[in-house]
Amino acid sequence: MKFVDEFRDGGLAKGLAATIAAEASPTRRYSFMEFCGGHTHAISRYGVTDLLPANVRMVHGPGCPVCVLPIGRVDMAIELALRHGVILCTYGDCLRVPASDGLSLMKAKARGGDVRMVYSSADALKVAQDNPGRQVVFFAIGFETTTPPTAVVIKQAATLGLDNFSVLCCHVLTPSAISNILESPEVRELGTVPLDGFIGPAHVSTVIGSRPYEFFAEEFRKPVVIAGFEPLDVMQAILMLVRQVNGGRAEVENEFSRAVSRDGNLKAQNLVSEIFELRREFEWRGLGLVPYSALKIRHEYERFDAETRFPLGYRSVADHKACECGAILRGVKRPQDCKLFGTVCTPENPIGSCMVSSEGACAAHYTYGRYKDAA
Repeated sequence: MKFVDEFRDGGLAKGLAATIAAEASPTRRYSFMEFCGGHTHAISRYGVTDLLPANVRMVHGPGCPVCVLPIGRVDMAIELALRHGVILCTYGDCLRVPASDGLSLMKAKARGGDVRMVYSSADALKVAQDNPGRQVVFFAIGFETTTPPTAVVIKQAATLGLDNFSVLCCHVLTPSAISNILESPEVRELGTVPLDGFIGPAHVSTVIGSRPYEFFAEEFRKPVVIAGFEPLDVMQAILMLVRQVNGGRAEVENEFSRAVSRDGNLKAQNLVSEIFELRREFEWRGLGLVPYSALKIRHEYERFDAETRFPLGYRSVADHKACECGAILRGVKRPQDCKLFGTVCTPENPIGSCMVSSEGACAAHYTYGRYKDAA
C-alpha cells in the first residue's frame, strides 16, 4: 500500500539501524523520550529497540491520554452515571480505567449506569438528539488531537439549542506536560530520568504545528524531532536526534513533514480558542498538579459544561500502592520494573491505567512480548 509499506521496509530499517550504530558515539549514552503513546506502541510492535545500539535508550513518556487521566476524574464520570442518572458517552479506552472502590465505567454500567461507548464526539451529540428526555454527558478526554471535535459538538449543541447535552472536559495539553517533566521541582522529587531529546507527537502536531516545541529547544537546550508513527519514521527521528546531540545542537526538526507544518491547523486552533480556555491547574497521573495544562469550557458556553450543570466536586485519589504507572509515565521505570506487570496486571485485568489503553507503555510491552527481554 502506497505511503505505508515503504515506511515498514525491513531492508531500509537495517540500513537506518547501521547508520545509527555508526554515528552514536561509543563514549556516551543517549536517552530520548518518545512522548506519544502511538510511538510507544510502534516501538514495541516493530521491535525498534532491538535494532538500536545499547547506548541509545528510548524512554516512554506520558503521551497516552487514558494513562494520564487521574482516578478522581473517572470517579466524576461514574458519579454522573450512577448518582445523576445521565447517559454517559465516552471512548472505549476509558471504560476499563480503574477508579475508586474497585469500580470502572464498565463496572458502573454493570451496576445499572447508562454508560455507552462512542467512536466520536458526534456520536454523543446524536445520542442527545435521540433522547430528548434524558441528560447526556460526553466524557471528553485527549490531547490537542481530539479537542477540536469536542469544540465542534459544543458549538453544534448551541446552534441546535440542545438543553440535554453537556461535556465533562478532560482535555490536556502536550507542551505543558513536557515543560513540567523538564522543570517542575515536584516532578523531580517524584523522580525523573536525564533526557537528551524528545520525539515529538505526530497527530498532536498536525493540529498545533511544530512552533510550540521551539521553546524547549531554546529554553532547555533539548532537541525535538516530530515523527510519524511508522517504524521507519521513528528510526529516522532517532538518527536525527543522535546527530543533533553529536553536533551540540538543540533544534526542532520535522521528520513528519508530509502531515505537519510549523503553524499547524489554524482553523482548528481558532475553534478551540473560541470554545475553551486554560484551567489554572489540572492533575495528571504521574505528574501531579500541572499549571495551565488543561482546558475548560468558556463562560459563554458553560451551559454545556457538566461540571457547572451538575453538583460535581473533584477529589484527588492515590493510585494502587503497588502500581508503578506514575513512575512509568515519567520514564523513571520500565513496565517490567512493576511487580504487578504481567502477573496480576494484564490487559484483561488492568490494575493501572498504563495497561488499559493499547497505547499505554505496559499494554504495548505486554501485547508484543517486550517484557520477555527481562529474562
